[in-house]
Amino acid sequence: MELYPRSRIAVFSALTVVCLVIDLGSKSLVFKKMGGPFQRTGWLLDSWVRFELHTSLNRGALWGLGQGFALWFAALSVCAFIGIVYWLFLRGAAKSLWLTIALGQVAGGTLGNLYDRLGLHGVSFPGEDRPALAVRDFLHFMFGSFDWAIFNLADSFLVIGAAMLFVQSFKEEKVSDDVS
Repeated sequence: MELYPRSRIAVFSALTVVCLVIDLGSKSLVFKKMGGPFQRTGWLLDSWVRFELHTSLNRGALWGLGQGFALWFAALSVCAFIGIVYWLFLRGAAKSLWLTIALGQVAGGTLGNLYDRLGLHGVSFPGEDRPALAVRDFLHFMFGSFDWAIFNLADSFLVIGAAMLFVQSFKEEKVSDDVS
């Protein structure tokens, strides 16, 4: 008996690659058009919800936590990706299309930020001549007086995938009568 439909490998792979390409493409486009890090467009939406493009380099994680630990976060990203593949395809979680889609988004976001944390983007901090071991962020929102952390599309894919995993955690598992 198959653990999961073989088509799940294609679904996971395609979604991971699509998320990765969208993330890296958007980062490259915005940083190129805006001329590098620490540039801003000014508010493109300016009411209770405010939005601007604001290029930034983050050596840490969400809200800048863990500054200077980019290589540690990179190692965690590699472990997370391996864990995802193991859980989906060796432990059979890919039998669920929902989990396959959720983890495809998490994997794509993880790989997008891993690429950045390894400095493969070629973007440097001002005054430095080597690529920054930092994630490129550029989406900046404010809600009233609450200033949300600057983020990128990889972060969005990670959050959507995590939200899908959260929803999945409330789903009741079917119990099989098969004792074999």
